[in-house]
Amino acid sequence: MTKTSAVPHTAARRTRPALRPIALAAMLALSGTGIAHAQTAPAAAPSAPSSTGVADAAPSLPPVTVSASGLQLGANEMTTPVTVLEGDELVRRREATLGETLNSEPGITSSHFGAGASRPIIRGMDGPRVKVLSDGAELHDASTISPDHAVVSEPLLATQIEVLRGPSALVYGNGAVGGVVNVLDGKIPTAIPQKGYEGSAELRANSGAGEKAGAFSLTGGTGNLAVHVEGVARDASDYRVGKGWAPDGEPTRKVLGSFNRTDTGSVGLSWVGDRGYLGAAYTRQTAKYGLPGHNHSFEGCHTHGDHLHCGAHAGDEEDGHDHGAEAGDVPVVDLRSERFDIRGELRNPFAGFSALRLRAGVTDYVHDEVEDGAISTTFKNKAYDTRIELQHEPIAGFKGLIGLQTSQRKFSADGEEAYVEPTITRKLGFFALEEYRLGDWRFEAALRHDRQTAEAQNSSIERSHNGTSASLGAVWKFTPGYQVGTSFTRASRAPSAEELYANGLHMATSTYERGNADLKSEISQNIDLSLKKTSGDTTFGVSVFKNRINNYIYGRTLDEIDGLQLLQYSQADATFTGIEGQVRQRLNRNLGITLFGDTVRARLAGGGLLPRIPATRAGVRLDGNWNAWEGQVEWVQVARQNRVAEFESATPGYGMLNVGVSYSSQLSGGTPWQVYLKANNLTDRLAYAHTSFIKNAAPLMGRNITVGVKVAF
Repeated sequence: MTKTSAVPHTAARRTRPALRPIALAAMLALSGTGIAHAQTAPAAAPSAPSSTGVADAAPSLPPVTVSASGLQLGANEMTTPVTVLEGDELVRRREATLGETLNSEPGITSSHFGAGASRPIIRGMDGPRVKVLSDGAELHDASTISPDHAVVSEPLLATQIEVLRGPSALVYGNGAVGGVVNVLDGKIPTAIPQKGYEGSAELRANSGAGEKAGAFSLTGGTGNLAVHVEGVARDASDYRVGKGWAPDGEPTRKVLGSFNRTDTGSVGLSWVGDRGYLGAAYTRQTAKYGLPGHNHSFEGCHTHGDHLHCGAHAGDEEDGHDHGAEAGDVPVVDLRSERFDIRGELRNPFAGFSALRLRAGVTDYVHDEVEDGAISTTFKNKAYDTRIELQHEPIAGFKGLIGLQTSQRKFSADGEEAYVEPTITRKLGFFALEEYRLGDWRFEAALRHDRQTAEAQNSSIERSHNGTSASLGAVWKFTPGYQVGTSFTRASRAPSAEELYANGLHMATSTYERGNADLKSEISQNIDLSLKKTSGDTTFGVSVFKNRINNYIYGRTLDEIDGLQLLQYSQADATFTGIEGQVRQRLNRNLGITLFGDTVRARLAGGGLLPRIPATRAGVRLDGNWNAWEGQVEWVQVARQNRVAEFESATPGYGMLNVGVSYSSQLSGGTPWQVYLKANNLTDRLAYAHTSFIKNAAPLMGRNITVGVKVAF
């Protein structure tokens, strides 16, 4: 048995020495580093000089409400770190996919599968361990099943993106042991615009993929009724990679099949009253994107016990395929998702309760994988979900909520790569969240119980799992501008239907996957400790965590042939440990400098390593502002990842130079507008994402210059 092929040596020779995790941890600790930016919005710009000519006091981080907190808390009141992207910072960070938009935040990377599919990875965990929400309601697509499936969330339509690390947001599901990503949007209005209408329009283009994209949003209303319409159109060609890429010995600059064409539209209607609102919205997304690295030479491969066999047996007829001729073909995903959402909130619904909230949705998702003009495999996901929260008035100093959440997912795959039989997964959960404040202390406790039933329809195998999760946390503001937070969480995650019932070839990821119907629930025990400084010329925050997971479910590689791996979903105890942080120092009223970084280690109890764990990162960012101008220059160094699992190859490190500048002003009528430019990977470095199944077939994008203009009215 041999390991998968390594990244080309041309890239390895240019690799800089690996960053040491201990050195990074020391740098973060000694500099008082943290995730102040990652926990809230960016540091406020310095105040203008007073009439006496003396600069005003140093700024504090502005308050930001975290919707996913359950109690509408500020980011600085959370017991565990939280990232909030909004306003100009969100405009600067947005990319074509949710994963790439969040990829540069401390503790967050992405799965990276070409240009069309990229899902967030939080503290080394991805897939079903990271829950993606749309304003508190779970998104139902096929992205948790495989990294080549897109997340049906459009960053250009997001008004705010929140990321809660670790299982701190267990009120949204006990399976979110990695974290929760909550994407806020305006598709269901919650208020009547003061002037009768409001909206925005944006156009942008980039050089790396020849992307052209446009977005608009418009809300109008009168009396108690409000209507919202929004849409995005994106057309991007195959993207260019950094200099020196030579797959199969042939130099090239573009990743074949990395194009992405996406259209998204929503229409929403709300009734808004003095005590709340009730609204509904219909959202439709269509997309076509390529699947780089798809290898037809594995067709016909099968298993003999715990070993792979490719090719015909003695006496068998050939399968009729010319594998060599088909190896260059790139399949295309043709996706359609339709979702109907209902959202509502009623304040003071009855005595003793301050709010009643409703989130419900019905999703009809389907995507075809098209090869040579014919549909080879069709994936379908029909789902509904309902979530009800009831927030009570303070009782003996305790403030909190109780709630109910239920969902059903019918998933099926039909065709050549139907490696999972049709399944029906039903979930039911009850949860409670309470907080208590005492002087400079805030205490939080949460409890949730879930039941999941996963039924395989062809084999009639059914498995049920019950799990109870609980968390305790505290925040202590021990002196003005400083606070320390800690939390302990015990969470249970039931295995997904794919982990239970997968059995077949998955050529997109070059794997043959086998499930295990006897898998038990995972039990995660997570401890998190954070320190933050939120005011003054220096703001920072640092977080360290340790997450021990009993019966951790992972794809264990049993065999490998020419890059095809046999993955058996197995269980073993595992431990994730890490540190992440960021510190910003204001140099003067116009300039600031930021240091940031993160590292995570994941080991099995028996001494083995887990695959595709993000490499250590560190960076420095210089930001400035002058009148209506803002800009930043950033260098990010990603270490070589040589802590690899069996059958996994090491990935060379790389450094990237990123630059951004924006200018904001107003039209004569007072309408604000902004023009921006950002250049990523300015040195055109060839770079590979260790977290990607297809890192060698689809390196990261090379030099990419994005220009855009946005108008709000």
